[in-house]
Amino acid sequence: MFPASQSAYRTHHSTETALVRIHNDVVTSIDQGDVGALVLLDLSAAFDTVDHNILIDVLQKRFGIDCDALEWMASYLTNRTQEVSIGSDRSAACELRCGVPQGSVLGPKLFIAYTDDVVNIFQKHDVSHYGYADDTQGFARAHPLHVIHITRSLQKIISEVGNWCSSRRLQLNEQKTDLIWFGTASNLSKLDPIEMRLNVNGTTIQPKSVIRDLGVYFDSELSMRDHVSRLARSCFYQLRRLRSIRRQLGRDVTQRLVSAFILSRLDYCNALLAELPASTLAPLQRVQNAAARLVLNLKPWDHITNALIELHWLPIRFRIIYKLCLLVYKSLSNIAPPYLSELFTPVSNIPSRAALRSATSRDLDIPPTRLRFGLRAFSVAGALHWNTLPADLRTITDINQFKRGLKAWLFRKAFNLD
Repeated sequence: MFPASQSAYRTHHSTETALVRIHNDVVTSIDQGDVGALVLLDLSAAFDTVDHNILIDVLQKRFGIDCDALEWMASYLTNRTQEVSIGSDRSAACELRCGVPQGSVLGPKLFIAYTDDVVNIFQKHDVSHYGYADDTQGFARAHPLHVIHITRSLQKIISEVGNWCSSRRLQLNEQKTDLIWFGTASNLSKLDPIEMRLNVNGTTIQPKSVIRDLGVYFDSELSMRDHVSRLARSCFYQLRRLRSIRRQLGRDVTQRLVSAFILSRLDYCNALLAELPASTLAPLQRVQNAAARLVLNLKPWDHITNALIELHWLPIRFRIIYKLCLLVYKSLSNIAPPYLSELFTPVSNIPSRAALRSATSRDLDIPPTRLRFGLRAFSVAGALHWNTLPADLRTITDINQFKRGLKAWLFRKAFNLD
């Protein structure tokens, strides 16, 4: 019953799946010659300001919870107290009349239910909605000559979301709302700076050239250079810290720490880096090379290929392909959000191509693109790399077996071990 675009606290959903869909939509719009604007709305202390009475009313009227179940939910929320303890001093207990219990399993679900119908505002104005808990985003696209339509739609949405927040005892912070325009350098240069900004309730929201969205940095041309640069700096900082204690740790502990602090960062949302130039990905490969040298205690001039083989690490480009193919597998196996699964069409589902040999090997239809830039869309890059996998690998039904087989195949391909 939750909106399909809400990705928080739901099975098979994550910040990564949400960002993959956002990135796909932006790339597709740019490839088709449009410009687009992404607005990131900021709710102040959202979890702490949920009104219990309104929440109970929403659960009853919108989700049909009634009788004993509703009474149980009300009992769960009410008669809670909070106090502050500093040393031996303790404040008087204060009754909590709002807010959902954070750190609980049910609290986040209740918040999603509380804010469930905000998606209706975006749908009314034909603007794509993406949500992750209290992070609410909208993306609108149009031809460069019709930018004013995007601006008007987003201004209306922000104003209506503000009114909706007031009805729910929430607060929309327009001053912390971010806005970024996407497009080719040529199309962006045609836009009027006055038409690109939003004016809402006396607050002017100026567009930014780079924004941080759920841990990933997007720039206006979606080159991802800023994200790669920041990610590389963060990883090298962690490596310097680990290098200072490498002698005391030993190889096994160092490898675990590198996996936790370095490789996890390199792998987070790396599907967004698909089909980027090698020069853009080079800083991340240098990070991985430095991490391998640290684990194996190698010198800076030692050859890195044998080290990666010994550690059984896929190079950066192949780690990206691994993530793409894994997400495609999940999408085809119904263990991914519907908003990802709907991006792929098996050849066997196309009547005119159902009799082809590619239809029996789980090939995917590859959407046409206008520019090479369009190859970076998840719907395109995912299908392209999926179709290159061996047929026996694509027909595996167990996900763990697929992961092992996929890594083994990519490993042999990366280091020419066949």
